[in-house]
Amino acid sequence: MKTLLLLRHAKSSWDEAGIADFERPLAPRGRKDAPRMGKTLAQRGPLPDAVVSSPAERARQTVEAFLDAAGLDLQPKFDQKIYAASAETLLDVVRRLPPRRSCVLLVGHNPGFEELLGRLTGSRAEMPTAALACIDFETRGWSEIDKGSGTLRWLLAPKELG
Repeated sequence: MKTLLLLRHAKSSWDEAGIADFERPLAPRGRKDAPRMGKTLAQRGPLPDAVVSSPAERARQTVEAFLDAAGLDLQPKFDQKIYAASAETLLDVVRRLPPRRSCVLLVGHNPGFEELLGRLTGSRAEMPTAALACIDFETRGWSEIDKGSGTLRWLLAPKELG
C-alpha cells in the first residue's frame, strides 16, 4: 500500500507590489495555518517518510513550518515540475516517487492539486490554502498509480480545526 499526502501551500501574501509570483512569501494567516496543519498530522497520521515540494517561496515556507510543527526530521526535495503544474504533470511526479517510500508528502499549488485529487480519487473537493488530503492506494509501486486508483481517506482545511 502507498499513501500520498497532498498539502496545498498556506495563504500567501500579496502585499508587495511587483514581486514575482514565485517569490511571494506567506501571509500572517499562512504562517499560523502551516504549523497548525503539521501538528494535526502529527496527532492523526500517517506520517510521511519523504517530502517533495514546489520550490516557490510560499511552498518552501509552508513545508518548513509544517515539518517543524509535526516534529518530522525530513529534508524536502524541491522539484521545479510541481510549480504551476497540471494534474497530468503532478501525476507523473507521483509515478516517479522512490519505490521504497510508502508515504510521501507532496507540497504545491492549485488548481493542479485539486485536479490531481479529483483525478486520483474520482471525488471533487476543494483544497483551500493549507488544506491537507490523505489518499491511499492499494498498490506496491508508485509507478502503477493511475486515474481513479486512490481512495480519499480524509481531507482537512485549517477552518475545520476550530
